[in-house]
Amino acid sequence: MKKKITPNNPNVKKTSFIKKVFRFIWQKKWWILLLISVFVGIKIFFGDSTDKKNEFVTVNITHGDLKQVVSATGEIKPVNTVNVGSQVSGTIDNLYVDFNSKVKKGDILLTIEPSVLQASVNEAKASLDSAISQRDLAKSEFERNEYLYDEGFISRAEMEKSEAAYEQAEQSVNRMQSQYDRAVTNLGYATISSPVDGTVISRKVDVGQTVAASFQTPDLFEIAEDLTKMQIETAVSEADIGVIKDNQPVSFTVDAYPTETFNGVVKQIRLSPTTTSNVVVYTVVIDVDNSDLRLMPGMTAFVTIIISERDNIWKAPNAAFLVRSFDNFIENANGATPASHMAILRNDEIVLIPYTKGLSTATETEIISDEIKMGDKIIVGKNGAKSTNQTQSMNPMRGGPRR
Repeated sequence: MKKKITPNNPNVKKTSFIKKVFRFIWQKKWWILLLISVFVGIKIFFGDSTDKKNEFVTVNITHGDLKQVVSATGEIKPVNTVNVGSQVSGTIDNLYVDFNSKVKKGDILLTIEPSVLQASVNEAKASLDSAISQRDLAKSEFERNEYLYDEGFISRAEMEKSEAAYEQAEQSVNRMQSQYDRAVTNLGYATISSPVDGTVISRKVDVGQTVAASFQTPDLFEIAEDLTKMQIETAVSEADIGVIKDNQPVSFTVDAYPTETFNGVVKQIRLSPTTTSNVVVYTVVIDVDNSDLRLMPGMTAFVTIIISERDNIWKAPNAAFLVRSFDNFIENANGATPASHMAILRNDEIVLIPYTKGLSTATETEIISDEIKMGDKIIVGKNGAKSTNQTQSMNPMRGGPRR
């Protein structure tokens, strides 16, 4: 018995739809074939281009500025700093200046309690007066004996004895005079004056403090002669010192003004080396204009010494110059080598152009060539190729050989 087909049967609806689709395709077969052909052609055309682009590892050539620099750190210091000390011992009696005080040459900075020094002056004066009296007495006796000797009343030996006593008394006066002058000078040292015009940047004593100058001169003040002229003393390693010359421009920053850049110039390269952790470094002195007085002594400066710079040049990362041979990705190099030519990917085509290297830094190198165009890329390897002694496929993201 045959199964009755009803209009509401879902199997019947599905079968009818499939028949309609095949009937449409059969009726429109030429149009469908044409669309399929167009799609396949587009896929083949663009697919080959994309595959060709992705076949090589490339590094971009950029246009811009390049600077070769040496970086270091150093301390900002006044150009001339004078440490003021004391040549005599005693107790600080008065202080006349403080931190940041402006002083002129000869201004009194402090005084030391003078009573002990004054007593030494009085003692030396008394000894000098006594020596002068002894000398005058010896002189009178010598003159008298000299007269008596001439008249024949005393012997020559007695006259000469009085002469020697007079000469000794004269030397004693000179000795006492020196001691007195020294005592007066030491009393003058109790008043300490500024030796230069400048600013007091350090005060190391207070009133009532005892100064002992017996073995070493104590530092009382530190005076910066001119704070409008500063200098940076920075340490440069022996690997970089060869490229640094006098009068090279310098830029630097300090933590106090993180958004600002200050300028200076190399003033001196000191020949005395210092070895720190087995690294030989040399001191490079940099002159800095501090007319606005914003830079303070002791600040740490992060220095960039500009060795050389180029503007509006073609440049590429250093990884682009590690290729040793074109054998793995160029069939007909015609004797060209990576030392004299670059393999450029331009409009999906490989082009060999001559070039020379210019300024080189730790990350980039200048390319000198008249044949470079905007958008060129340097081919440094081929995807899937194994590295050999002659050719190394480069990973531009890491800047080194791809392993």
